[in-house]
Amino acid sequence: MSTSYLPATTDSIAQALEAKDTSGAISILYRVLDDPSSSPEALRMKEQAITNLTDLLRQENRGEDLRSLLTSLRPFFSLIPKAKTAKIVRGIIDSVAKIPGTSDLQISLCKEMVQWTRAEKRTFLRQRIEARLAALLMETKEYSEALTLLSGLVKEVRRLDDKLLLVDIDLLESKLHFSLRNLPKAKAALTAARTAANAIYVPPAQQGAIDLQSGILHAEEKDYKTAYSYFFEAFESFNALEDP
Repeated sequence: MSTSYLPATTDSIAQALEAKDTSGAISILYRVLDDPSSSPEALRMKEQAITNLTDLLRQENRGEDLRSLLTSLRPFFSLIPKAKTAKIVRGIIDSVAKIPGTSDLQISLCKEMVQWTRAEKRTFLRQRIEARLAALLMETKEYSEALTLLSGLVKEVRRLDDKLLLVDIDLLESKLHFSLRNLPKAKAALTAARTAANAIYVPPAQQGAIDLQSGILHAEEKDYKTAYSYFFEAFESFNALEDP
């Protein structure tokens, strides 16, 4: 990162866009983030710089740099609304996830951010990162750690009645129990996910995931006719997405 900053203005953002190469654009955007100004306009331009920088680092497969960026932005997060912080944090974590071979980095990054959000009392963001962490642990077959994390999280989220997150967590718990070959608990968690989903609007991708898990569980019980029906419903939900 350069020692001399660039003012957080539209001109500086444009300068990065017009850079001859990616490394030049990245350098300019880092310098924009070094601007000490915290005026509303400067903060808005820095948010744009973060978005652009995140995209460029992802394109260059620079996962560790994305991790360092997220750590360096913590003072900035105290200057902007919590909702914007959550969007930026989740966006950077999503970008790391798009880089091949970064499972361990993602887990480490999520654990770091869980500690930070807990210290900063950012409950909304922490719960979502913990759900993401549990999914990553399940993917890497760390079933015991994932189940421990989910058990505490589901109680907390159910108490807060955050139904959209509850659907995700119950569905994840169903997948986890299925991986552990505990079909009764997998079915119970899926029923809980459906119950929560029935009370709110569920995005097509999430509804498709619920139907897919339903199909898998019915197929496991050799109820292939019902399984087919759910698989077809899942296919229709996923097929309707603009970017599957």
